[in-house]
Amino acid sequence: MQVLRYLPNQTLIPLNLTVSLGRGGEACIYTVPTDTGLVAKVYHKPSEQQARKLEVMLSHPPENPTASLGHISIAWPVELLRAKDSSNSIIGFLMPRIRGMRPIIDFYNPRTRREHCPLFSYQYLLRTARNLAAAFAALHASGYCVGDVNESNILVSDTALVTVVDTDSFQVSDPDNDFVYRCPVGKPEFTPPELQNKTFAHCDRAVPHDLFGLAVLIFQLLMEGTHPFSGIYTGAGEPPPYEARIASGHFTYSKNHSVPYIPTPIAPAWKILHPSLQDLFVRCFEEGHNNPLLRPSAQTWALALAEAEEALMNCEANPQHRYSNHLQSCPWCERALRLGGRDPFPSPAAIAAREHLKPRPQSRKRYSQNRRVPQPVIPLQQIHRYSSFAHHNVPYYKPARKPKFYPIILGLLGLGTLGYLDLVVKFTSRPYLTQNSYSQQTLISPNTNNANRRNFTFAEYYKQGYASYKVKDYDQAIANFSLAIQQAPTYAKAYINRGNAHYNLKDYEAAIADYNQAIQTNPKEVKAYVNRGNARYMIAESSSDPEKYYNLAISDFNSALRFNEKEVEAYIRRGISHAQIAKYTGDSQLNYQKAIADFNQAIAINSSRAEAYFQRGLVRYQTAQYGSDFEKEYNQAIADFDQALLLNSRLAKVYLKRGMVRYELAQYGGSESSLNKNKAINDLQTAAKISLEQEDVDNYQQALSSICVVLENKCESVFQNTNFLD
Repeated sequence: MQVLRYLPNQTLIPLNLTVSLGRGGEACIYTVPTDTGLVAKVYHKPSEQQARKLEVMLSHPPENPTASLGHISIAWPVELLRAKDSSNSIIGFLMPRIRGMRPIIDFYNPRTRREHCPLFSYQYLLRTARNLAAAFAALHASGYCVGDVNESNILVSDTALVTVVDTDSFQVSDPDNDFVYRCPVGKPEFTPPELQNKTFAHCDRAVPHDLFGLAVLIFQLLMEGTHPFSGIYTGAGEPPPYEARIASGHFTYSKNHSVPYIPTPIAPAWKILHPSLQDLFVRCFEEGHNNPLLRPSAQTWALALAEAEEALMNCEANPQHRYSNHLQSCPWCERALRLGGRDPFPSPAAIAAREHLKPRPQSRKRYSQNRRVPQPVIPLQQIHRYSSFAHHNVPYYKPARKPKFYPIILGLLGLGTLGYLDLVVKFTSRPYLTQNSYSQQTLISPNTNNANRRNFTFAEYYKQGYASYKVKDYDQAIANFSLAIQQAPTYAKAYINRGNAHYNLKDYEAAIADYNQAIQTNPKEVKAYVNRGNARYMIAESSSDPEKYYNLAISDFNSALRFNEKEVEAYIRRGISHAQIAKYTGDSQLNYQKAIADFNQAIAINSSRAEAYFQRGLVRYQTAQYGSDFEKEYNQAIADFDQALLLNSRLAKVYLKRGMVRYELAQYGGSESSLNKNKAINDLQTAAKISLEQEDVDNYQQALSSICVVLENKCESVFQNTNFLD
């Protein structure tokens, strides 16, 4: 692509952009052949409003809080790019190329932290939070709002330096005419209560809105990835999603209000936080719920985090254990014991001996359940949304009177074996940095192959892309597949694989663009239709017009089946789409019948697909809610779940769903009532145990919440009084 580089002295220099680093729904990123320290972002459909916004940003850049360290904290546009035609219109910009950094989630998630930087201590988590607050403070001081605060827009180095990216999506105010270029997107988990369920394109963001998202990120950094509004739901009915919890002000660690949640047992204890940080979180999430102006500023966070870092003490048993001096003992030693020996901050000696890579010990404890008395049939109410590919509302029956409560041995949850699966650890060969002074913090750029990289063949680029994809380094996979595509632009599978990498990064629009290109290259590429249908399905779940996207997905699956009538995946996904669209049509039973027909066809072609049985069980369970022979439908659903587990006994979602179906069946009474209830409890415990082992926090929390329902909402006392982590 030929563009014109618009230098600050208004000189125009031709620029040939040939190597793409990635393509999104809005723009494409290219390397700059004349400057390895920059990348070019070129919009697919540039507009005059985007051009004016970029001009304002270039005229009023924020200060860089880590300039003295030679590090870029905010990836701000530095030059404009213009079209090389008579229009001379602005089509994009140049910005710094950020190397040697990873998304912030890789550091607050214990598993990925061990994988990529195992010597990243709690002090460095505090330092990361402090650097993040400093970047936000600089932006706010210059009149900017981030708007779309989320974990994907924050990059972190292995020395705790922070870079905020995707800056052209920020909210920008034009000082010349008071026009506001709004940020039209946002993630519910980081959105303050006053903006929940609002259309962002119609809202002017303010600093207090950013401060809510900033506090969520800081909380996750310091609490091992725990969201401040996550927890085990102890109320009746369906556990609300994050946006509803935030809108209601149900901060799990609330001090002045009672909330229907208790902290999840896998979260660190609230007490590990320095008292000043505890106060700020309460100010933000509790006191700031009704008055956003009470939320702590970014500068206030930076000062409190500096105070917390100064208050750190060394653990005598492990130099990697740094904890606040208000505590009487090391919380990380205690946590390592509670995690069955899995140390959240392994010592240098343990890392050198690769002990932290050893498989997590499995619990050998056997568990039994007391038989429970039968319960009468009671009125239908709503309960859970389960995280399967297709979500359903699951009814349950609440007892009319409180039965005698028998002690339940919940040991099967195996929280004593809590920990995370290990992958290959990187960066362990670097010496650990011990400097404590903020001013001494430096950036380490990891060695890259790009500097001396020779011109690979298509096969070599493609092989590297596939290798990166297999280890879930999707950004690198996209870069490698892009280089492969340049070598062979008519090879459809390269577009499919790059699209799959975009899909796994949840960039569904970019994925669809790649699948479109694959189909254009080869109109009979079945996988391109199937995968594009999957991407459209995912867009439907957050779209204002879900029925439209479900129908588009079904159309894609139809196309795949026209070219290959034996494509099992297309039948399964089309069936799931039919089941979902049933919620939006007047004849839901017809759509459920279509779904079951698709699952039947998938099973007829390949009877070893557990997902087909599971999804058919879900639909049969759903139709049981409206049918006259509900008991037959329930048992058919259970039979499908049984078959799915025969094929794959590690599917937590199947145990979880079967457990709730059995519980509902038990509520109808009869001779099998007590047996069904005991089976339900066993299923839910197994679901929680497997979810824990697989690090599936959503299913884990849902399983615990379901146990609360089965135990008539007495789970809090059980969690508190049972030796839960043994």
